[in-house]
Amino acid sequence: MTKDLNNNTTMSIFEHLEELREKVFKALIFFTIITIICLLYNKNISFILQQPAKGIKFLQLAPGEYFFSSIKIAAYTGFILSSPFTIYQIMIFILPGLTKKESYFLIPTLISSIFLFFSGLIFAYNILAPAALRFLIEYGENIVEPIWSFEQYFNFIFLLLFSTGISFQIPIIQIVLGLTNILSSNQMLQYWKYVIFLSTILSAILTPSTDPLTQIFMSLAIIMLYLTGILILKSMNK
Repeated sequence: MTKDLNNNTTMSIFEHLEELREKVFKALIFFTIITIICLLYNKNISFILQQPAKGIKFLQLAPGEYFFSSIKIAAYTGFILSSPFTIYQIMIFILPGLTKKESYFLIPTLISSIFLFFSGLIFAYNILAPAALRFLIEYGENIVEPIWSFEQYFNFIFLLLFSTGISFQIPIIQIVLGLTNILSSNQMLQYWKYVIFLSTILSAILTPSTDPLTQIFMSLAIIMLYLTGILILKSMNK
């Protein structure tokens, strides 16, 4: 038996597992519904994702490439759009077992994490992707005709979007480390030289293209996020 710290009720391990199963089922149902909707509007989503590569002609290089790519696009988009609801289900499952102090910390952290993830998607779509594609197109200008595989282009875009969204979680990690007294803001500030070095390596790993402009943008974003995390911790006297 376990005890609920907020309302003093007790639940058996089987009741917890049943509740967890219910939350997982709801999250899967929501993901499935969103994915089906995305599949129905796949042409609209594909058109939006094509915008950073204006002027490029896409080819279907294998039978069924567009069909299978459409399913992949719908699944990826469904996962991204349904993630806030999934996180909400996780949150309401674990909240009853937390103290009020832990709850006050967890809720803003999760909300901020979602906000930063989608901010990363917007940053990658509006800044990183156009810069990377512009470099790649201009690099081979007058030498090769930019006609790209439909599937490979969307693999490129989704990898860039997702990796950028994940990298935008840096301030959340810093806040967790600061509030748990593992690292202070002053200690983080002392490591700024290493952060610049690691941000360069990380940007090279996260960006699917090899152009320096995209990597510079990503590196600067990581450094700014790191400094933002330090400022937040300093405002909290951590």
